[in-house]
Amino acid sequence: MIGDEGRLSGSKLSAHYIITFINSNYTLFPGGLLMVRKPGRMYREIKGPAYTRKEYIGGIPGVKIPQFDMGNLTAEFPISVSLVSREACQIRHTALEAARVSANKYLMSKVGRTNFHFKVRVYPHHVLRENKLATGAGADRVSKGMRRAFGKPVGTAARVKADQRILTVETTPQHFLAVKEALRRAANKLPTPCYIVVDKGAELIKG
Repeated sequence: MIGDEGRLSGSKLSAHYIITFINSNYTLFPGGLLMVRKPGRMYREIKGPAYTRKEYIGGIPGVKIPQFDMGNLTAEFPISVSLVSREACQIRHTALEAARVSANKYLMSKVGRTNFHFKVRVYPHHVLRENKLATGAGADRVSKGMRRAFGKPVGTAARVKADQRILTVETTPQHFLAVKEALRRAANKLPTPCYIVVDKGAELIKG
């Protein structure tokens, strides 16, 4: 259990290990000190040059997006629909994966695997850095931080321009409304306002 003072009570930790709680916003350091994961809004704005030379960067966490193409990869579909960003921003790989899972799950249940081709159009090349500081009781003994610290890699993000396509789904005319709903659900996971455009086959859609 986590005590009131920000320490872990009821267990002992080795000084040689850092335990990360899976699917949690906390990282546990030796001695029970907690460090809170920074919120996504801290990385939403594009600031400074891109940090992408991974051959010179060590300790980069793996991208959490297991696949970028889903559904029927061989068939040709008459309609293509895309989710487009309204503003320039950075999208963390965790947000892209959440959007992918949300849209793909809806498409699989409502459309069927053979009736769509779903593609993630952006890749998280930009490496995010963070100067990690422990929080909670006794954290001031660990570090008070340094101004404008360079930081260590904590994740990756895709830099998206305004009016850039993020997700694209190809399908048949009878499944257009289901695809539109899937993209709407995916947009709720992203840190930028989005809109939906029909890239191909607008004449086949009734209404």
